[in-house]
Amino acid sequence: MRPISANELLAAWEQGLAQAPVQQALTLLAAASDEGQLEALAKLSVGERDARLLTLREWAFGSQLNSLVACPGCSEQLEFSFDANDIRVTAASSASGPEGDLSVSVGDYQVSFRLPNSFDLYAILDSQDVAESRRRLLQRCLLTAHHRGKKKSAKQLPAPVVDAMARRMAQVDPQATVELALSCPECSHRWRATFDIVSFFWSEINAWASRILREVHTLACAYGWREADILAMSPWRRQCYLDMVGG
Repeated sequence: MRPISANELLAAWEQGLAQAPVQQALTLLAAASDEGQLEALAKLSVGERDARLLTLREWAFGSQLNSLVACPGCSEQLEFSFDANDIRVTAASSASGPEGDLSVSVGDYQVSFRLPNSFDLYAILDSQDVAESRRRLLQRCLLTAHHRGKKKSAKQLPAPVVDAMARRMAQVDPQATVELALSCPECSHRWRATFDIVSFFWSEINAWASRILREVHTLACAYGWREADILAMSPWRRQCYLDMVGG
C-alpha cells in the first residue's frame, strides 16, 4: 500500500459516491494498491481492512483526527480530537489454524470459524436489524460445529457459544471494533462510542473533495490550467496561487 495523490483520491471519491460504505472502503484501498488486488483486499479481515484505512487516512490528512458528537445525556455538541495512534490496536496472538481459522470450546461444543471480511459485510447489507445481521454473519463465518460428536448448524448454537465466538473474534481482530471513552464537560455524563474509520474517513473526503473542486474551479478560471495540473500541485503551492487570485 502507498499514499495516493490528490487526483487518485478525487477519482476514488467520485467512484464511491454511489457505493455502500463497505464498497467505499475497498475503493479507497484499491486506489492505494497494485491493480488487480480488489479481491484480495475484500478477503482481509474487517480489522485488517480498517487498520489499512487508518494508515491511508493518516497519509492523506495527517495523524490528528477531529470529531463532533452529541452527548447522550444532555445533547450538547462536543468537539474532541485524538491521534491515529490512540486508536491503532495491536492484535493478540491468534493461535489460529493453518488456514487462519479459529476455534473455541464451550462445554460439549467444539466450533471452528473464521473472521468476517468485506464479502461478508456486503452480503448482509440488506439485513433489517442487528440481530439478523449477527445471525447471518455467524452463518457465513462458521466452518464446523460439533456437539458430542454430532454436527450442528449456526442456528443450533446456543448463546454462550455464539458469545464465545464473538469474544474470540474481538481478541484476534481488535481493530474491527474501536470504542472511544467520552465524557461531557456540561453534564459529566460518561459513555463509550464506537469509532468507524470508514464513515469518518469518507466524511472527511467528502468535505475535502468539495473544497478541492472549488479550488480547481477558481484556478482554472483565473489561469486556464487543467484540472490534472492543479491537482498535481502541492497544497502549499496551490494555496499561494489562491491567495494571489483572492488578493
